[in-house]
Amino acid sequence: MSDELNFVMQARRDKLDALVASGQQVFGYSFDRSHTAAAAVPLLPAGVEEGPVVSVAGRIVAWRAHGKTAFAHVADGSGKIQLYFRKDELGDERFEVLQHYDLGDIVGVTGPLFRTKTGEVTIRVTQFELLAKALRPLPYGKEEVVDGQTIRHSGFVDQEQRYRQRYADLAVHPEVRTIFVARSRLIGAMRAFLDGRGFLEVETPVLQPLYGGAAAKPFVTHHNALDMPLFLRIADELYLKRLVVGGFERVYEIGHDFRNEGIDRAHNPEFTMLEFYQAYADYAEMMTVVEALLVAAADAVRSTPGLAADVPTFSTPFPRVQWTAALREAAGVDVMALGDEEMRQLAKRVGVEHTQKLARGKLLDEIFQALVERKIERPTFVMDYPVELSPLAKPKRGDPSLTERFELFANGRELANAFSELNDPLDQRVRFEAQARLKAAGDEEASGVDEDYLRAMEYGMPPMGGVGIGVDRLFMYLTGTANIRDVILFPTMRPEAGD
Repeated sequence: MSDELNFVMQARRDKLDALVASGQQVFGYSFDRSHTAAAAVPLLPAGVEEGPVVSVAGRIVAWRAHGKTAFAHVADGSGKIQLYFRKDELGDERFEVLQHYDLGDIVGVTGPLFRTKTGEVTIRVTQFELLAKALRPLPYGKEEVVDGQTIRHSGFVDQEQRYRQRYADLAVHPEVRTIFVARSRLIGAMRAFLDGRGFLEVETPVLQPLYGGAAAKPFVTHHNALDMPLFLRIADELYLKRLVVGGFERVYEIGHDFRNEGIDRAHNPEFTMLEFYQAYADYAEMMTVVEALLVAAADAVRSTPGLAADVPTFSTPFPRVQWTAALREAAGVDVMALGDEEMRQLAKRVGVEHTQKLARGKLLDEIFQALVERKIERPTFVMDYPVELSPLAKPKRGDPSLTERFELFANGRELANAFSELNDPLDQRVRFEAQARLKAAGDEEASGVDEDYLRAMEYGMPPMGGVGIGVDRLFMYLTGTANIRDVILFPTMRPEAGD
C-alpha cells in the first residue's frame, strides 16, 4: 500500500473516530427507505417547484461544500439524486457532522423534493444518518459536460484489478451493473422458455464419484469421511439422462461446471451451462428448439434498460452444414481418409500444438477448430460429427461412421452442443471402454466406464434429444463481449502478490 493511500485511509479512520467520539452511529442497522432515487425524481414533474417528502438511501458519489450549504449526489441501484444540506435547516451541530463524511459513505436522508435554479430535482435534507463509513476510497473518475453531454472518465482503468475487485468495479461503473442485469435477464428468459414447454428444472450432483458427459480434465478433491476421491462435474449430462430413465421426460439444469483447463479470453475453469433433455425427440427437433430459445434469450437481453450493446437479431432457420463436408472443403483434402502421421502433419501446418500427444479424435477436433470453427461468423449449425468425437451420441441413420450431433457456432466460438442421445447400453459400454483405453494411455480428458449409468440405461432409456448451451459464451455473443471475464462476476484469477 502506497504512503499516499495510507494517508488517505488514515484520514478516513480519523473521521470515523471523531464520529464515534461525538456519539454518532457509523455502521447502521437499517433505514426506512420510502423511494429509490429513480422513483423519487418523477414525483416532481416539470413545471412543479416543490414536492413530497421522501426518504432515500445510497452511496455518496459527489460532494460540493459552500460554507453554510453543501450539495451531494447519492446513488443507489436505480440511479442517483441530488441532496441539498443547509446549516440554517439542520442546525450548527448537525451540519458540522457532515465534515466527517466522505465520497463512498452510505447514507440515508429524508426531506422534501424541490427543483434547483438549474432545474435538477433535489432533496432538501431535513434528517440524515450515516449507514456505513467507507474506510477505503472508491476509484471514482471525473465527469465533465461536453456539448451538453456528460462524459465520465473512469478512475479505475486497471482491468485486472477490476476483475479482482468486482465489488469496486460495480460500485463505480453503472454500465457494468447493467451488463450483469442483462445476464440475469438472459437466464430468466431461458428458464421461462423451458418452463413454458413443460421442462422441469432439477439439481444434480456437483461432486461426483466419476466424471463424464464431456471430454475434459476434471478437478479432483477428497471426501474425508468416506475416504474417497471425488470430482467436480465437467458436465450435467449423465445425471440428467438418469432422470429421463426415471420418468421425467423433459428436464433441465442451469448450473456451474468445472474443467481443469487453461484460462483465456473464451475459457474460465468455472462456467455456467444450461443442459436440457427431451424424451422422444432427436437432434433435428432440438435444432428448432435451440433456434426458438435463442430468439427469446436475445429479446430478453435487448430489453434491458440502459444496455449499450447492439444485440443481434436472429434470422431463423440458421444455416446447416455437414461436419465432414465443411472440413474437406476447408482443408482441400479428405481429412478422414488420412493416416495418423499425415493427420499430424496437417495439424502442425494449421497451427495445432503438441500433436504427438493427441489421439486421432482430438487431432480431428483441433484441425476442425482451426480450419472451420474459428471462421464461422453468423449462427450456424454444424451437423453429423465422426463417431470418435461423440461417445454419447447415436449413430447417424444410414452412416454409422457418423453421429447425430450438432454444434452451434457464431463468431468463431461454440455456443451449443447437442445429440440424438445414445440409448443402447451395449453400444454405450463399447464407447465407454474405448474412452477408458484412451484414459489409460494418458489422455487426461477421456472418461472411464460409468457402471451405474450403464445400469440405468439397461432399465430402458427412451430416445431423446439433449442440448448443452454455454451461458457465458452465448451472453458474450449477444453483447459483443470479447473476454469471458467481462461476463462473469468473479472470474478465476491468479493470487495477488503477497496473498
